Amino acid sequence: MYGISPYNCFTGEKTMASLQTDETSDSHSAKAARFEARITAEQKTLFLRAAALTGRSLTDFVVASAQETAVRTVREHEAMTLSARDREAFVSALLNPPMPGKRLRKAARRYKEHAEP
Repeated sequence: MYGISPYNCFTGEKTMASLQTDETSDSHSAKAARFEARITAEQKTLFLRAAALTGRSLTDFVVASAQETAVRTVREHEAMTLSARDREAFVSALLNPPMPGKRLRKAARRYKEHAEP
């Protein structure tokens, strides 16, 4: 079976760091995996035109475009999003931090004793 199905597209979970590493290393490694897609004649004409405008082959254009979109999609889903209430609590904690506790004060005192000559 050729291509990528939703059931076999990942052999393990990847992080953004590994996706970015894969993104840069793909141009230097042998390309053995295949991907096929059925498209309309209009889509192919559009893709060919866009590839020509960018000076790329159709394959290079489609693969680069798909990869850019995939990396952006993963990045957006991994980004931290806060609700309005969470955002208010976060900003409030930054603007009005709580007083340091006993253990933190003791740790700061020890640090100052050892850090100063």
